[in-house]
Amino acid sequence: MKTIRSVTALMWRRKILAPVVAYTPDKDMYAPPATAAPQMENPTVDTTSEPPIESATAFRVTCLCLGVLLCLTGLIPSTTRAQTQRGAKPTGVEPVPKPALPAILAAFDRYEVVGMPEAHDLKDIDDFVLLLLRNPAFPQKVKDIVVECGNSRYQPILDRYIAGDSVPFAEVQKVWRNTTESMCGTSGFFEQLFPLVRAINQKLAPGKRLRVLAGDSPVDWDRLTGPNIADAPKEFFDRDGSIALVIEKEVLSKRRKALMLFGTFHLMHSPYESAVASYERDYPNVTFVVSDLTFFKAGLTGLPRNPFVAWPVPSLVLAKGTWLGALDMSHFFPPPIWFDKDCNVINEFPKKDLQTPMAKLVDAFLYLGPPELAL
Repeated sequence: MKTIRSVTALMWRRKILAPVVAYTPDKDMYAPPATAAPQMENPTVDTTSEPPIESATAFRVTCLCLGVLLCLTGLIPSTTRAQTQRGAKPTGVEPVPKPALPAILAAFDRYEVVGMPEAHDLKDIDDFVLLLLRNPAFPQKVKDIVVECGNSRYQPILDRYIAGDSVPFAEVQKVWRNTTESMCGTSGFFEQLFPLVRAINQKLAPGKRLRVLAGDSPVDWDRLTGPNIADAPKEFFDRDGSIALVIEKEVLSKRRKALMLFGTFHLMHSPYESAVASYERDYPNVTFVVSDLTFFKAGLTGLPRNPFVAWPVPSLVLAKGTWLGALDMSHFFPPPIWFDKDCNVINEFPKKDLQTPMAKLVDAFLYLGPPELAL
């Protein structure tokens, strides 16, 4: 089900579900499209004119793509398992699991930034993040929480709210609802996160309080309409650039400690092109990146179906030097399959990315239980 949801969401973000004719895909499967649609308003329907031929054609193409998609999503899991079964277990030591909460808190003793996933339709991870924030040791080690679902244009409003000032919640909601990402506006996670941090701050001395930083692009939807989206300022949709700028300016240059809550593909080290890889050119070796094992597919020769069955839940394992870290990203994420306007199937795992072991891209893996029981 998660695979179907992720592929469907990806098609929506690629505008395949929208009746558009001109379509040019970009290379980052988790990045927003080059032009993003503003929040929808009630349309005015003109019943006196016939729909343009282009719209009818696009509609037929869309229906055809959806039909192929439904067939393909049923084959994705079996295809992935078949591909994985051909491989043998790579060389490397056995991962050693450690209790996740103390291990992540301890990472802040060595690193300025710890990055981990959140709010991507994975409730187990979201619950773990909230548990981490509630730990009394967290505000003793961390000063900032940088979030993906936060429009940096609203940082002053967010600062006031998190500090405990009287701010209408409807105003605060703009922070995560008026972003470049549709999933942010519907995420229940952020409806809990911001009030939780505000409540935690009420129990802390002013000098010890947490700050939440909005990392998403400062898009101003009031300035954008359908005709002028293509002319929007570059910074409105340069997500990784915005994330890197916030981290450099508000965290690293001030020698503060931060928890980054972003999709894993924004967090990966070089050679993958991400926000973290961007600022690591000037600030190398300061970020500890945690990925997850929610979509991990075993099926390797010499491995049981669930090689982590004896691990404690939740647990954290280091990637470097282990057979787990020697695997490429195709073992950890659903296959990013989508269609162009001509219904050509496109696979966005470039060969160069599949040649890079995960241990070069992330530092650790978070285990929250058997993948088949994931929420």
